[in-house]
Amino acid sequence: ERQKEYERARTIYKFALDRIPKDKARDIFTKFIRFEKQHGDREAIEHIIVGKRRFQYEELLSEDPNNYDIWFDYIRLEENYGNSDKIREIYERAIAHVPPPVNKLFWRRYIYIWINYALFEEITMKDYSRVRQIYKTVIFKIIPHKKFTFKKLWTMFAFFEIRRKNLDGARKIFGNAIGLCPSDKLFTTYIELEMQLGNIDRCRTLYEKWVQWAPANCKAWTKFAELEAKLQEWERARGILELAIKQPSLDMPELIWKFYIDFEMENGEYDRARGLYQRLLKRTQHVKVWISFAKFESSLGNVKAAREIFKEGFQVLKPPAFEDIAQRVMLIEAWRQFEDDFGDELSQKHVISNLPKRVKKRRKIQTMDGQDAGCEEYYDYIFPDTKGLISGMKLLDAAKKWKQEKEKEGDTKV
Repeated sequence: ERQKEYERARTIYKFALDRIPKDKARDIFTKFIRFEKQHGDREAIEHIIVGKRRFQYEELLSEDPNNYDIWFDYIRLEENYGNSDKIREIYERAIAHVPPPVNKLFWRRYIYIWINYALFEEITMKDYSRVRQIYKTVIFKIIPHKKFTFKKLWTMFAFFEIRRKNLDGARKIFGNAIGLCPSDKLFTTYIELEMQLGNIDRCRTLYEKWVQWAPANCKAWTKFAELEAKLQEWERARGILELAIKQPSLDMPELIWKFYIDFEMENGEYDRARGLYQRLLKRTQHVKVWISFAKFESSLGNVKAAREIFKEGFQVLKPPAFEDIAQRVMLIEAWRQFEDDFGDELSQKHVISNLPKRVKKRRKIQTMDGQDAGCEEYYDYIFPDTKGLISGMKLLDAAKKWKQEKEKEGDTKV
C-alpha cells in the first residue's frame, strides 16, 4: 500500500480474509474497509460494505444458528448483491438448522425459509425440478406431521404442479395432505380446484370424505348441500341436510337448521319449512326460533297462526320452567311489534297487558374466594302472570332460610 500497489494490496487483503477464520480476522477486515474507502471506487466500496454485513451476519449466526430472522436478513442481502450459487448456499445452510419439534413458533419462521427457497428457484432460477425436490423434502422428510403441519406448504406445492400443468400430481399432493393431516382449509381448497375444473363427481366424493372426517362440522354439511342445490338436485340436498340434523353433535346447529329452512322456503316448500320449525322447537325452546317461526307464518299471510305461535312461546318461556327471563322479554317485544303491524285494538291491548314491569333490585356479590363484597344494583322484569309465583317463591325461600337458622341454633346448643 505504501508503494501505491493498490491492486496487490487488495489481493492480499482478500486472500487473507478468505483463509483466516472470521473470529480472528476482525482487525484485517477493519483495515480492508479503511483501505477501500481511501483507494477504492464506488463499486469496491459497496462490495466492502456488503462484505462487512456478511461478516456481521456470520458472527451472529455463529452464536445462534437458529435465529431465523438473521437468516432472512442474510438471504435478502445475498439476493440483492450475491450470485445464484451464493444465494443457494445460504438457503441450504439456513434450512440445515431444523428447530426443535416442540416449538411451532420457531417452525413458522423456519418453514418460510423453505417457501422463499422454493419461490426463488421457481421465479428467479426457473429450476422446476429443484423446486419439486424442495417441496418434497420439507413436506415428507422435515415436518413432524404427527405433531403439527403447515397447510400452506401443501397448497403451494399443489398449485406449483398446476402451474407446471401436472394436474394428476396436484391431485396426488392434495390426496396425501388429506390422508396425513386433514383440515377444513385443505378440503375447501381441493374442492374449489375441482369445481373450477367442472369435476362434480370428484367434488361430491371430497364432500363425503369431509363430512365423514368431521361429522360435527356444519360448514361442511351446508357446503355439500349448497353444491347439490346449485345443481338443482333437490332430493340429494334434502337428504344431506337430513343426515346433518340427525348427527349426535354439531358445532353450529343453528347454521344447519337455518340453511335447511331457507332452502325449503326458496323452493316454495312452505309445509316442509313449517315442519322443520316444529321439529326444531322439540329440540330447543330458544326465543329466536319462536320469533322466526312467527315471522315465517306472518310473511305467508297467516296472521292467526303467527299469533298462536307467539302465545305458545310466551307460555313455554314462563318461569320457573324457563329461567332466562330475558328471552321472554325479547319474545313479547317482538309480539308487540307484530300486533302493531297486523293486529287490532283488542289484540294490542292483550299484549300490552302482559308487558313486564322493570324493577330495580339489589343483590349480594362475592369475591372469587367466597368473601362478601357488598351489593350491586340490577334490573329485573316481573310479568303480570308471575307475580303470585314470585311471592310464593319468596315465602318458600324465607321458610328454607328460617329452617337453616333453626338447625344451626340446634347444633350450637348441642
